[in-house]
Amino acid sequence: MAKAKTAYVCQDCGADFPRWLGQCSECKAWNTITEVRLAPANSRQHDRQGYSGSTQAQVQTLAEVDLQDVPRFSSGYTELDRVLGGGVVPGSAILIGGSPGAGKSTLLLQTMCHLATRMNALYVTGEESLQQVAMRAQRLGLPTDKLRMLAETSIETICQLADKEKPAIMVIDSIQVMHLSDIQSAPGSVAQVRETAAYLTRYAKQNNVAIILVGHVTKDGSLAGPKVLEHCIDCSILLEGDTDSRFRTLRGSKNRFGAANELGVFAMTGEGLKEVTNPSAIFLQRAEQHGNGSVVMVVWEGTRPLLVEIQALVDHSHLANPRRVAVGTDTMRLALLLAVLHRHGGLHMSDQDVFVNVVGGVRVTETASDLALLMAIVSSFRERVLPRDLIVFGEVGLAGEIRPVPNGLARLKEAAKHGFTRAIVPHANRPKEAIAGMEVVAVKSLPEALEAI
Repeated sequence: MAKAKTAYVCQDCGADFPRWLGQCSECKAWNTITEVRLAPANSRQHDRQGYSGSTQAQVQTLAEVDLQDVPRFSSGYTELDRVLGGGVVPGSAILIGGSPGAGKSTLLLQTMCHLATRMNALYVTGEESLQQVAMRAQRLGLPTDKLRMLAETSIETICQLADKEKPAIMVIDSIQVMHLSDIQSAPGSVAQVRETAAYLTRYAKQNNVAIILVGHVTKDGSLAGPKVLEHCIDCSILLEGDTDSRFRTLRGSKNRFGAANELGVFAMTGEGLKEVTNPSAIFLQRAEQHGNGSVVMVVWEGTRPLLVEIQALVDHSHLANPRRVAVGTDTMRLALLLAVLHRHGGLHMSDQDVFVNVVGGVRVTETASDLALLMAIVSSFRERVLPRDLIVFGEVGLAGEIRPVPNGLARLKEAAKHGFTRAIVPHANRPKEAIAGMEVVAVKSLPEALEAI
């Protein structure tokens, strides 16, 4: 009998080492390296479907590659199709993550029940019993007579049954509880997650089956497991949303078949997740009593503009170190912009607490929100109310200059559709032709922007 080999793998980053170490030299984490038993070289690991293909690869030139469109089929939800790049691609491996209670299983169950009426669909649950899934489907009023269900955690058994069922799409809920028999480590470990994901990805490619993997997240909101998990799949999306908010955002971070960083918006209701076809109208539900420290900005999410309200509260601090709190945006970016405001705007806030919030639970990552954030802070600091029909966007540099942002004209047109009549934008983003019903103020520096308000 061949001797089993042993490796030492970091549970955080997945790095391999020949011997045990107290600290991982890759991610600098302590006490995360564990022993993993590897299968022998003559084991059935080499006989798995995918390691030894029956067809021989052929070399061809780039001009000989077939450029026909990749076939897709709709998931039944426009917002989900948007994040996936236009629909589900057969043979693709999709990873969807999210915090507990965000609605991953609910969204996938709704999608699979509707897809099962048009094609063969298989839902594999490893964390819940079939009765629990059936009760949820009944509560949501979903069609349950077509969807095929399986409660199993062995990847070999799942793929054997899938060969008989011949599904066009399959859901694995979740990848952290699946296991391979010849991997000695426990389910959820780095070795198991890495090997099971690679096994399922090969199965999807060879059998032209779209596979959706459900993944857990860590305490900081990132996907759990080794980083190679995100590298081997084709599409990685994250379902975000606080439990006290009824809105959920589906954001794509990787997509080999479409644009990344697309955003889909859903609303959690008693009948499951419902699509929000006009997110700007939802996020612009402003209070009737309009106060200071509030302004609307236009952010670009994937391939569409999104109007979001940003609020700021500046108050005198009684602490030695004033607080800088940002919800929905980067706290380090807030500190940087406050330094620019002091240096080039002449406003001293070293003795003030500054709180910033993006309304609606949206996470804003692009720098086009810099100018709007500063305008909201100045409005709260000076106790001056900004006009309700004002829209602001632009990137602020360290020298106080206002830099242009992509898709400036599309942002302005989206704002005009929602009734905004005035805009403060970077000088390079001023439209060549006037926009009906909108006054555009183009600024080159932070002092000009402050003068404009």
